[in-house]
Amino acid sequence: MQFGFNLPNTGAFVAPDVVVRIAREGETLGYDYLTVTDHVVLPDMAEPGYPYSESGAFYSRDSAYRHEMLALAAYLAAATAKLRIVLAVLVVPHRPAVLAAKMLATIDVLSGGRLTIGIGAGWLKAEFDAVVTTPFAERGAVTDAYLDAFRTLWTQDKPRIEGRYVHYDGLVLAPRPVQRPHPPIWVGGESGPSLRRAARLGDAWYPIGSNDAHLLDTLPRYQAGVARLRQLTAAAGRRRADLPGQALWRCRPAGRERWPSPSLFRQRSRSDRRYPHAARSRCHRDRLRFRAAPRR
Repeated sequence: MQFGFNLPNTGAFVAPDVVVRIAREGETLGYDYLTVTDHVVLPDMAEPGYPYSESGAFYSRDSAYRHEMLALAAYLAAATAKLRIVLAVLVVPHRPAVLAAKMLATIDVLSGGRLTIGIGAGWLKAEFDAVVTTPFAERGAVTDAYLDAFRTLWTQDKPRIEGRYVHYDGLVLAPRPVQRPHPPIWVGGESGPSLRRAARLGDAWYPIGSNDAHLLDTLPRYQAGVARLRQLTAAAGRRRADLPGQALWRCRPAGRERWPSPSLFRQRSRSDRRYPHAARSRCHRDRLRFRAAPRR
């Protein structure tokens, strides 16, 4: 079993010294990995629409004030030595396939093979309209095509891709990722298409338990999701061992609807390895994640 934590990437938490302090403290405490989230731009957070909370609101009022995911992942890799860096999740259509494949390979090389690529197709149309060059309605097909392109670019000596969304021939992408054949790909999402994508293309299923449209917030619901995944995996001609089951609960400290002040991480003595706000914790429904993931 592995334990990880989400590194807050909004508001005052984006200060460089705070980001590094949290990451290094997590590494010192023995966590296996940290996660970072992906948004490039966001609309007015006062309007509900977030699918992973009961109210439809983002967890932070300053969620739009954030770093770009892949730049932050590279920065965190340089600031740590052992923690895996998990993208939770990379919205695949946000970045052109070849550019994304190069950036991900670079992070894996510079981190010494510590990158895990959680992926999703995205859900926020307003962000797509501002950032993405492919149609929002085609995001699922684009995600599948880009994932196929990533694997081709990372594993073939002379890759050639001629598809609807990706064209590539006669060029070299190097260096390739350190991990072979490529960094693990955890497929996010709870819908039918997401489950089918995980069954066909993923190294792991990476859902969130609190999506009101596809709840996985109880053990029976999660077990039903895993059973469906296994059926789809067999139908895709893959072995059950390709997606070994592992669950992780993502919790927040008891009694806190918001993260503690970033000043906590600036002011604590280096000799004090205790988190006073984490003495008691419980899993809230809107902070619950279940993950089916292999240990790497």
